[in-house]
Amino acid sequence: MNFSYMLAPMEDITGTAFRSTCFRHGADMTFTEMTRVEGLSRRNRSTWSRILLKDDTPTVIQLIGAKEDHLKRFLGMFKPQPGFMGFNLNLGCPSPDVIRLGLGCAMIRRITKTKKLVAILKDRGFAVSVKLRLGMNRQDKDRKVYLHLIDAVDADCFIVHARHGQESLDAQADFSVYDGCVKTGRPIIANGGISGCGQVRELKDMGVKGAMIGRAAVLEPAIFSRLKGGPCLPYDSVLKEFISLSQRFDEPNKYRKNVLKRSPEGLSGRRY
Repeated sequence: MNFSYMLAPMEDITGTAFRSTCFRHGADMTFTEMTRVEGLSRRNRSTWSRILLKDDTPTVIQLIGAKEDHLKRFLGMFKPQPGFMGFNLNLGCPSPDVIRLGLGCAMIRRITKTKKLVAILKDRGFAVSVKLRLGMNRQDKDRKVYLHLIDAVDADCFIVHARHGQESLDAQADFSVYDGCVKTGRPIIANGGISGCGQVRELKDMGVKGAMIGRAAVLEPAIFSRLKGGPCLPYDSVLKEFISLSQRFDEPNKYRKNVLKRSPEGLSGRRY
């Protein structure tokens, strides 16, 4: 596979408008925000709204859950929409509430369970990726539990967030782990703290197959075009494009507010 640039799933941010904006400015693939399989299986309307694709932007639906019957029930109701590119399983959420349920980072230790979920999706013909951290804590990272899971699970690719679950997003991402990940022979996508061309060159030299970008894309939605060496519109123009799309898609105000307050203008107190 060619080196791919992906927009990370972000809670109450990566709605259709932000996904579409980033795709128009260089992202090869986008991801929905994390969506609970249990809610989907129960036909919860607000949960289903998270996976509604309102245009044909290439989009992967990110799921979190561990119960096979819930996943099967959801898939029995699911119909792919234009732009749908497959499913991603979340094995990286570090929220204590999520971990207490045996989900997110806790799933990195549940290799047999993860294999079953991936098999259910693949048996129905869907592309499946897995997004994971390096473990729930430093001990998991030192024991390389992430490598055990990557080696055992038959996903199409693995998106490795180079921090463990007890590290904040301000902690330095540990790019040194990617060498071992690549040596498993699985396609690896890097995630965590990526914003510069030098980092991308380093990842390519390691044999990593792509970069997933989250927070840096909120600050600079055209970062994907820049990292590809392409043209970049002025930030104001891109932000106005996002606002226009958000209004066109009639998205809840929270998506627009969450992007704007994290933007350079929002951080400086400027309003649109």
